[in-house]
Amino acid sequence: MSRQAHLGIDVVVARTPAQRADALRVRIAVFCDEQGIAREDELDALDADAVHVAGYLGPAPVAAGRLVLAEGRAKVGRMAVLREHRGRGYGAAILAALEREAAARGIRDISLSAQLHAAGFYERAGYRRIGDVYDEVGIPHVAMEKRLG
Repeated sequence: MSRQAHLGIDVVVARTPAQRADALRVRIAVFCDEQGIAREDELDALDADAVHVAGYLGPAPVAAGRLVLAEGRAKVGRMAVLREHRGRGYGAAILAALEREAAARGIRDISLSAQLHAAGFYERAGYRRIGDVYDEVGIPHVAMEKRLG
């Protein structure tokens, strides 16, 4: 486990079925239960090979994200923090862990598809918008990218 001590959150690259299930549980709570996205849209074929990260407060998973690797690039996705835990830096801790995973694999170009309301969060983390706003599962999104150092 990689402890983010100043936040009180343990960020883990999911290596066991239980850790992967915890990450998926957070995603379902945020995207399906809270935002109304259909499970078949949220849970996709990319999950099988993606790098999943979960953030824990004690034994409870409260944040998650995934990294999809393809052709020397990485795409951050499915970033989620349970509603009652937002605004504490847990999303930033998950994003940093995903970026470290990409960098450890020699990847320098990272992208993501941000819900429009979250674009400022990613801009503060060094991402820049590319292209116009588009619809994804009924929610406005914007493509973003970052060059890792």
